[in-house]
Amino acid sequence: MRGPEIETTKRARRLRQSDNDAEGALWLELRDRRLNGHKFVRQLPIGSYFADFACRERQLVVEIDGSQHVGNKYDQIRDRFIVSKGWSMLRFWNVNVLKDREEVLETYWLRSKDASNAVSKRMIFDLLPPKAMACP
Repeated sequence: MRGPEIETTKRARRLRQSDNDAEGALWLELRDRRLNGHKFVRQLPIGSYFADFACRERQLVVEIDGSQHVGNKYDQIRDRFIVSKGWSMLRFWNVNVLKDREEVLETYWLRSKDASNAVSKRMIFDLLPPKAMACP
């Protein structure tokens, strides 16, 4: 049967309503094709997982995470699954979105070109570690 999965749609709506400050700030930059004309959606279901932001045209997922995600095994499994479905991933830290948004957007622009050129292999870009966590 085709059509929306009602429970999945409800969960995606709940996730969109409970986004954090960094997700809300980045959404203001991504919505309405504001970033290089790329159309993004929020909380796109991919299998049993949800992508924070996704550009279907580029097959690119953008994740915004807090420090609790550092080295998280669940995230690694999730990332491998999403990449196995043909998506590339960009992962940014909340602090970078909030404090260095221009750098995040520029990094997206550069990496989205890389991702669109990756025909046979998909990639995971784990970018911009939080400055507070960076090694000296």
